[in-house]
Amino acid sequence: MSEAIVIDDNRNTADALVEMLKLLGVDARSAYGSSSAMALLAEHTPPLILLDVNMPGVDGLEILAYLRREPRLMKVPVLIITSDDQPETKKRAMEGGAQAMIIKPISLIQLESALKKAGAL
Repeated sequence: MSEAIVIDDNRNTADALVEMLKLLGVDARSAYGSSSAMALLAEHTPPLILLDVNMPGVDGLEILAYLRREPRLMKVPVLIITSDDQPETKKRAMEGGAQAMIIKPISLIQLESALKKAGAL
């Protein structure tokens, strides 16, 4: 996988994930929140998306549902990145079509493992 979009309303988290992806050889850029993510996804089909769950307005699980309905984006691998470690959240994410879920804070080793498991690295 050579490219990814990180969708997170927390700029520090998004930027840190972009830097970690770059260390793993993945060119990445950020979308800070659901509005900018939807604008970016309207014009771009990334090979991989890292998606936060808890965001104001449209949350990550709603974006995931949109991705799985949109023919152009439905097969894009999605890794859920969240601080919500509730079993119900993981169940909803995985049933919604995510390839993996990683609990924040995320280490480089965890990210690399999740990318490999999802076939994205």
